[in-house]
Amino acid sequence: MADIPNLAEAHFHAINTDHLLAPRAGNARPAHPAALRIAPGPLVQSPEDGGSPARVLTRLGAETRTYSPSGLPLPDDADADHPKVQELRDLATWSEGMVWCSPERHGAMTGIMKAQIDWIPLSLGGVRPTQGKTLAVMQVNGGSQSFNAVNQLRILGRWMRLLTIPNQSSTPKAFLEFDEAGRMKPSPFYDRMVDVMEELMKFTMLTRDNKDYLLDRYSERKESAADLSKRVNQKAI
Repeated sequence: MADIPNLAEAHFHAINTDHLLAPRAGNARPAHPAALRIAPGPLVQSPEDGGSPARVLTRLGAETRTYSPSGLPLPDDADADHPKVQELRDLATWSEGMVWCSPERHGAMTGIMKAQIDWIPLSLGGVRPTQGKTLAVMQVNGGSQSFNAVNQLRILGRWMRLLTIPNQSSTPKAFLEFDEAGRMKPSPFYDRMVDVMEELMKFTMLTRDNKDYLLDRYSERKESAADLSKRVNQKAI
């Protein structure tokens, strides 16, 4: 065994592969549908319909809920008990995974998309509402294909401690890719969106019941959350 004098042995655990890889009770993983939240970047007319991604996820066996940001105040321009903020945070807590989809506007995600993310705290009542959950990122463009928005969403997903899946979707010239009912037309871009939703479901089903173990960290076993808060928030003398 390597000599590591700085390691607190009492809090250092070997990887428990029996726990991580063993079948669950009854030789099966949880049977309830994956709970996935759809977060659109533009304003949507019907919050119960998350568009093509939600329909695909439902067909794959997920339970989906779509958040409409219409009426959401600017971050720091209202109290956290605002009804739209509470609705957003309740959905973040309820979900086992998320889909973030934004148009690219002026080379970036929309302000509406960023506002939704900014209203979700890293910690909420002692619970981290996003940590360890899965995330898929997508964007649509009015012009040629770009990846600015999905790249920015990946950075935010990492900051929110979400497990962002490898695949992603970027649809150029979106005005050509949707019919009058708002459904994506058959195309390679539609197929890519289905790929992303399928991958999101696989990662969600694979990780959700192991989330607590995957997030069990050496540093947090060594120093409790209360001790950490006390240390980082102490007033300068």
